[in-house]
Amino acid sequence: MKLPRRKFLHLAASAAALPAVSRIAWAQTYPNRPVRVIVGFASGGAADIMARLVGQWLRLGQPFVIDNRPGGGGNIATEAVVRAPADGYTLLLVGVPNAINATLYDKLSFNFIRDIAPVAGIFRGAYVMVANPSVPAKTLPEFISYARANPGKINMASAGIGSTNHVAGELFKMMAGVDLVHVPYRGTGPALTDLLGGQVQVNFPAMASSIEYIRTGKLRALAVTTATRSEALPDVPTVGEVVPGYEASAWYGVGAPRGTPTEVIEKLSHEINAALADPEMKARFADLGGIAIVGSPADFGKLIADEIEKWGKVVKFAGVKAD
Repeated sequence: MKLPRRKFLHLAASAAALPAVSRIAWAQTYPNRPVRVIVGFASGGAADIMARLVGQWLRLGQPFVIDNRPGGGGNIATEAVVRAPADGYTLLLVGVPNAINATLYDKLSFNFIRDIAPVAGIFRGAYVMVANPSVPAKTLPEFISYARANPGKINMASAGIGSTNHVAGELFKMMAGVDLVHVPYRGTGPALTDLLGGQVQVNFPAMASSIEYIRTGKLRALAVTTATRSEALPDVPTVGEVVPGYEASAWYGVGAPRGTPTEVIEKLSHEINAALADPEMKARFADLGGIAIVGSPADFGKLIADEIEKWGKVVKFAGVKAD
C-alpha cells in the first residue's frame, strides 16, 4: 500500500520528533536514583569539600554520593567519568589540576575538552604566597628584591610536581624574574609542615589550608594570588599589585561525560546555580576565602579552555614534567 506523500511526511516528522520528546520527558524525571560525583583527590581536601558542599545543597530528590578516586593528579577520576555512561548519573568534580594535566601529561587516554562536557562552575578562591617568618622580607616587594639578590638560595615547597601550588609558583617565578628552587612534597600537609619548620622558605597553598597559620603568626602572608584582594585577608595585597598581570585561582566545577543529554546538563546547571545563590552557601565560601562561580555551561566551558591555555604556557616555559 502506497501512502500519500503528505501522510508519509507527517509520519516521518513524528518519528523524528520522538527521540527529542523522549529525552525531554526523561530529563523531567531525572534523577530517579543516586548520582555519583567522582573526585580525583582524597577525602578531606579542598576538592572533596567542594563536592560535598554542593551535593548537600542540591534539591533534586536524590542523594549525590561522593566517590573519591585519588591518583594521577586527578586523571584516574577523569578517565572513570569519560568511560561512564553519558546519562547524568556519573559526574566529575573539575578543577585546576584538570587544566594543568592537559599539558603536563604527554599521553592521556582522553582529551579533556573533547570528552568532558562542562555543567557548571562552583567556586573560585585564592592561593596565598606565604613565607616562613625567618625570611628577612615582610612585604612582596622586599621578597622579590631578596630573591633577586639570592638566586637559587630560596626553597619553594609544593604539594608535588605539577600540583596547583607548584604551577602558581612557577608563574610567579616567570613573571617576577626570580630564581626559586622547587622542592616537591607528597601533598600539601608535608609541604606546610616543613615550611613551618623552616626547612623551606616559601609556598603557594590554598587559603583554606593556610589561613589559620597566617592568623596565628606562624606563617607570613606576602600576597594572595587572585586578581582582587580576599575578604578573608583584606590587608594582604594581591601579587598583581606588584607583578602586573599575575593571577592564579583555585576553582572548581562539575563536568559530565560528553554526550550527556543537553536537557540533563541544563537541569543540573540550573540547580547548582540555585544552590550557589543560597546565603548560607555564600557565607561558607567566604569562610574558605572565595566566591561562587555563577554561569551557564558555556561560561564554565570557556573558563576551562582559558585555564588549559594559560597553564599550558606555564608548564612549557618552566619545563615541568610529570613523574
